[in-house]
Amino acid sequence: MSELATVGIDLAKNVFQIHGVDSQERVILRRKLSRSDVLPFFSRIPRCLIGMEACASAHHWARSLQELGHDVRLMPAVYVKPYVKRQKNDAADAEAICEAVSRPTMRFVPIKSEQQQAVIMLHRAREHLIRQRTMIVNAIRAHAAELGLVSRQGVVGSMQLVEVIECEEDASLPKVARMALLPLVRQMKAVHNEIIGLEKSIHAWHKQNELSKRLESVPGIGPIIASALSATITDPRVFKSGRELAAWIGLVPRQNSSGGKNRLGSITKQGDPYLRRLLVLGAHSVLRFRKKSTVQTTQWAAGLLERKPYMVAAVALANKMARIVWALMVHGSTFGVQRI
Repeated sequence: MSELATVGIDLAKNVFQIHGVDSQERVILRRKLSRSDVLPFFSRIPRCLIGMEACASAHHWARSLQELGHDVRLMPAVYVKPYVKRQKNDAADAEAICEAVSRPTMRFVPIKSEQQQAVIMLHRAREHLIRQRTMIVNAIRAHAAELGLVSRQGVVGSMQLVEVIECEEDASLPKVARMALLPLVRQMKAVHNEIIGLEKSIHAWHKQNELSKRLESVPGIGPIIASALSATITDPRVFKSGRELAAWIGLVPRQNSSGGKNRLGSITKQGDPYLRRLLVLGAHSVLRFRKKSTVQTTQWAAGLLERKPYMVAAVALANKMARIVWALMVHGSTFGVQRI
């Protein structure tokens, strides 16, 4: 076991498959470990390179194995897949991970801290509750429309329906229908209050994080977007340029080039869809108030809007925002009008 140099671990809930090779890449270890045996096993072996896919619980195991002195590296699962030989099973996956982690051109995922994962959980929980609130609102609107009660979209229209449903004297809604819709109204309000509580927690973390406050200085980026970027992008220096960060988020054209001919399509939509959506929404807010802004970036987007469709301009501005975010993260600066 002292010759063990590289280990690939196929993570799971209960049974972990490991594959190890020596410095000459000869296979010397194939083994299954239960969840409770993983840390004791790796505490008994000398320091080695450990590769894992960046999937569920990977960051937790990476931190735990690093505490034991091992060199742990996480890889996107899509980059490991080409190394799987023939049929897919746990042993083949562990072997592919062991081989992929030693490749000189492999790209690795920075290991997140517990604090960063906790902030991301706040965002994921908020996003989940927003989807639930939207479903409830749509259900209320659909049921009310069956009885001829049609309201405008958005918060204002929803509140108008809520007033009708909660008003016992309103004869436009039958009593039985009101009994059916009142539980939905109560559930919508409860979910809404939970969303407000999560947003307060996100804002509180944002105020205590220096990087997040610097990112907020970029037009179109508020506390929600700034905190999400700060918690998700662990090490900006993994990206060689701002364009690489924008490409990772999925805000660059998809390429299908061959034979010296460049063919560019729609955006790739790779990377983190949550960050991409937030940046595009932030770009929408900048474009909406472009006439009141004197920032050069906003004026550039306004000029682009005169030549391109609205969504094209919004995505282009989101791409530019991602590049600015990378520059602020790497150089430790703050966005300002005088520096443009």
